[in-house]
Amino acid sequence: MDGELKRGSVEMTAAMLISGTIGWFVLMSGQPVTGVVFWRCVFGALTLIALAAMLGLIDFRQLKPRVVFLSTLGGVAIVVNWLLLFAAYSRASISIATMVYNTQPFMLLGLGALFLGERITATKLFWLSVSFVGMMAIVSAKPGGGFDPDHYLAGIALSIGAAFFYAIAALLTKLLKGTPPHLIALIQVITGAMMLAPFALSAPLPQGAWQWSLLVAVGVVHTGIMYILLYGAIQRLPTHMTGALSFIYPIAAILVDRVAFGHELETIQIAGSAAILLAAAGMNLGWSLRSVPLFKRAIRPSA
Repeated sequence: MDGELKRGSVEMTAAMLISGTIGWFVLMSGQPVTGVVFWRCVFGALTLIALAAMLGLIDFRQLKPRVVFLSTLGGVAIVVNWLLLFAAYSRASISIATMVYNTQPFMLLGLGALFLGERITATKLFWLSVSFVGMMAIVSAKPGGGFDPDHYLAGIALSIGAAFFYAIAALLTKLLKGTPPHLIALIQVITGAMMLAPFALSAPLPQGAWQWSLLVAVGVVHTGIMYILLYGAIQRLPTHMTGALSFIYPIAAILVDRVAFGHELETIQIAGSAAILLAAAGMNLGWSLRSVPLFKRAIRPSA
């Protein structure tokens, strides 16, 4: 492995491990999700500005009206995504919320077909079906760990919504090809801070060093540093390696949920989670089913 691949692998692994721990920080902060996301945006923005300045990445010539407009729309979508996902943690557990959230590639598949004219092959439809079966298994499971059935279903619904809004943000980012990703992220978190300021600042401020340290960590580590690591890895790694290493995130989230909160998945939840991860791997890594004649044809989206 050459130096660039090794560095990219380390960056991607670190970024995914950091992402896998965010649920613990969110729940332990004891703050409403609007407050957590607001302070994430504030501290994330300050960190991105500082890191971009140190790395010489600030270029105001990139701030064209189209870039600002699409990045702002993406910021609205990514912030709604965070709000929904964080709200799902306390209702369905970090593990289940993260697994259902991993249906996002299929949300993006549908949006790409509708708005970008991207082809939907029969192979992709197969992986979509596998993911759907996995999600249905999770929905049908009896929630463990003292979770109320109604809250459990609400948590799953929130996770699906989070995946959908993440896909919208990803779609808008695709339209900004060539724009430095750190600039997109910076505009997004600034947008989030402005969106949520009226709600977060009208509520009681976090109390004590413990709550503040958790919120600072979510902003600095899980947003600023994580984004820099992630974007650095994406620039250095081939797509298949980026896709493969991204599965460290849900695995880390499950381990954190098990160790920190003692949440164990039921057998049917494990099976459903495995199906979702398998389907996401098939999509991200481009696994094909060409050995089956049915999957040699491509299905074009209807007009």
